[in-house]
Amino acid sequence: MNLIDIGHSVRVRRSELGLSQAQLAHLSGLSRQTLVGLENGALSDLGVNRVGQVMAVLGLDSPKPDTQARRKKRGLWMAAKTASVSYAQELAPETLEKALVSGVVPASFAPHLTHLLDEAPVPVVVMAVEEAASHAHQPPKQIWRNVAKLAGSLSVHRRTLWA
Repeated sequence: MNLIDIGHSVRVRRSELGLSQAQLAHLSGLSRQTLVGLENGALSDLGVNRVGQVMAVLGLDSPKPDTQARRKKRGLWMAAKTASVSYAQELAPETLEKALVSGVVPASFAPHLTHLLDEAPVPVVVMAVEEAASHAHQPPKQIWRNVAKLAGSLSVHRRTLWA
């Protein structure tokens, strides 16, 4: 959930309760201007405590953060697809898993892994590492060491990110 989604939920719930923006702002300890910005999706950032105050007043529950939704995603598959975007030969999720677990990539897939570590969104790489660690019954920390090793050996531009 992001701030725009939260703002939309706040607006809908405030209307359901028949509260004006000024009333809700007063009840939650925010300025009306901040509340208007939240509802309109115009705020780039708002602290978790302030968001929590508004949501508590409105009775909007924030679910406890967990990884249930993430576990349903296929991290290795997503990462392999991302790595293969610009290449005729596709990197198989199993090949990517072996590379992450061993820290060694077949030469024919070195460009794929370089692309992955340089261009892929960080959450995609995190999911792939988590899944590879689970399949290999290794601690994720070991897989991260291998990612750092691969980033260094492949001269990845974002290698300091993975170090």
